[in-house]
Amino acid sequence: MTELTVIVYLLTISLFISSTSASQCSANGLPLVRDINKLPQDNFGIPGLSHITVAGSLMHGLKEVEVWLQTFGPGTRKPIHRHSCEEIFVVLNGSGTLYLASSSHSKSPGKPEEFSIYSNSTFYVLVNDAHQLWNTNEEEDLQVLVVISRPPVKIFMYDDWSTPHTAAKLKFPFPWDEECYQKTIKDEL
Repeated sequence: MTELTVIVYLLTISLFISSTSASQCSANGLPLVRDINKLPQDNFGIPGLSHITVAGSLMHGLKEVEVWLQTFGPGTRKPIHRHSCEEIFVVLNGSGTLYLASSSHSKSPGKPEEFSIYSNSTFYVLVNDAHQLWNTNEEEDLQVLVVISRPPVKIFMYDDWSTPHTAAKLKFPFPWDEECYQKTIKDEL
């Protein structure tokens, strides 16, 4: 009976080790139900930003959508950028400003439209529309749930709204995808 106890104990330990050591970049071994508070978060070089990939393509194996939870401290903003995916935002808390230039057929984004965003509002950004989200509220954080299509995406970043599209800097993979991104290995046969 003691041998059976030892075998059960060793099996239990090995299952525990394999489930706790699963890479965050692999859907294998990750529980389907996760606590958002326990997911990795980072600011990826943007002071005042907290980014959590709730469900991702590279991290969890999703093919069509990716979901993020992002919190912007007062005054925090993302760079001006565009990408070849649709993006939907749900404002959970706070308020701020969305800057959107939908003139993707011009030589540069041009002067953006300004939209006030607030708790319980939602908005979307179409494919290749240059945009910037900015917490213009100096009193509280801005927290948004973001859903993007066709992940992972190539992002083109602009120094300002007059930067020509041809001078936008390509960033791929984007910082929250870098850890899990693996280049395809060429088959030599």
